[in-house]
Amino acid sequence: MQGAELKVLPESVQRVAAHLQAAGHPYAPVMLDDAARTAQQAADALGISIGQIAKSIIFRRKADDVAVLVITSGDRRVDEKKVEALVGRIGRADADFVRAKTGFAIGGVSPIGHATLPVTLIDRELFRFEEIWAAAGHPHGVFQLRPQDLVALTGAPVADVDQPVPAT
Repeated sequence: MQGAELKVLPESVQRVAAHLQAAGHPYAPVMLDDAARTAQQAADALGISIGQIAKSIIFRRKADDVAVLVITSGDRRVDEKKVEALVGRIGRADADFVRAKTGFAIGGVSPIGHATLPVTLIDRELFRFEEIWAAAGHPHGVFQLRPQDLVALTGAPVADVDQPVPAT
């Protein structure tokens, strides 16, 4: 993707695209026709399994008000106790905190291109898949990658921080 092509994307997606381009990532963000604010919506739009969606969940670390980003598989829930064991006490992050710390709105938080670098953990369950998709900074924006690309792009450790979502 060249500079001129970046201009047609929302500013938040341009940030993600520039980060991907600078890292030599082979896939640029794509804009979906419909919003993909949830993992299920994204999976449906892409025609893939919900587990292949890399969800970006933001928490607020209580000790210093730093954003904690947990990237987990779309078919998993974050186990907050496991996260706390790794990074300290955390709490929920409201929409204002998420936007201020990441530069993204809830429903479009990318694992990369944040306004302020978060403490990041990547859930090991993403490695069940050869190909995954992540939000690209906008509820309609996504990009393709492999779990190992996520590690390279973020520099974050892989950890056991999930719990299975109960079957409905």
